[in-house]
Amino acid sequence: MTKPKVAFICVHNSCRSQIAEALGKKFASDEFEFFSAGTELRPHINQDAVRLMKKIYGIDMEETQQSKLLEQIPSVDIVITMGCNVNCPFLPCQYREDWGLDDPSGQSDEVFLETMNKIEKKVKELIIRKDELLKK
Repeated sequence: MTKPKVAFICVHNSCRSQIAEALGKKFASDEFEFFSAGTELRPHINQDAVRLMKKIYGIDMEETQQSKLLEQIPSVDIVITMGCNVNCPFLPCQYREDWGLDDPSGQSDEVFLETMNKIEKKVKELIIRKDELLKK
């Protein structure tokens, strides 16, 4: 049986959605396939996110991920928007939810770490809610 595909979506695909993809792969790759994408590309992943993900989780996002547009990822079952505060990009799916996370870009390390902790918790909750999400 194939694993459900989850896409983390935000406009620029440079910070929150990249963190979510990396933490999804770390904590739940046996349950889901994870992707991230946006409607616009940044030349690189947010460097504070890269630095802190390396430091806290040992994940080098620059080696394992890149900024992607929506059309560069496969069809997905679950879409998680990060909290765009504008019109979030649309992607067809079986289930959708918004995590309402503020963008930590330009903020202190403490704000980044708080965002990373929230994303880790929500990714782990996806595992628990997997069957419920895919029945809708």
